Amino acid sequence: MIGFGDLAVIVGLNVLGAASPGPDVILLTRTGTRSRKHAWATTLGVQTGVLFWCTLTVIGATALLNAFPWALEAVQLVGGAFLIWMGVGNVRGGWADRRKPPPNTVEAAKRLGSPRASYWRGLTTNLANPKIVLALSAMIAPLLPAHPSAATAVVVIAALWLSSFALFAVYTQVISTEKVRRRLLGAGPFIDIAAGLFFIVVGAVLCMRGALALA
Repeated sequence: MIGFGDLAVIVGLNVLGAASPGPDVILLTRTGTRSRKHAWATTLGVQTGVLFWCTLTVIGATALLNAFPWALEAVQLVGGAFLIWMGVGNVRGGWADRRKPPPNTVEAAKRLGSPRASYWRGLTTNLANPKIVLALSAMIAPLLPAHPSAATAVVVIAALWLSSFALFAVYTQVISTEKVRRRLLGAGPFIDIAAGLFFIVVGAVLCMRGALALA
């Protein structure tokens, strides 16, 4: 069984990594400033992806990716293309709405589509960026035994996922308060444009890295 000190270090590093600005945080910010229900759906989607990556990392899938690096690069290409596609959609939507922003929070939520759609956006955005596997493996590898027991694997996976979920849950509640949503209502289209540009840049970087590695 992994020691408490090592587990605390892993959780601390994981929280710091999850808190850094990235596609997941940007997407949640963009959604949370419009609807709390959609923000929670996005968070659940993101955290489904986090659980998937954490499980793969702890059970040793990182070694498989290192043995077949082309698989990771292929995921980067596909994920990067998806982020670019989503970013273009956000920019186009924000540009179209800039002259006619949503008049109230109800209309702002409607423009996001269904909560189910927000869940899938959260999940696919998280899965589109496989760098979480490399980051987690760098944190976990020095602290885990070479062949962790099932109990150790479950504890580490649960600690990683619950700490990430707790962080995103707090942020979801804060960014989606009625006061924040009303204050940022008129800025919604510009938030969409900024988020879209961010996704395009991140997607382009992922595609470039994947293409160069496969070349």
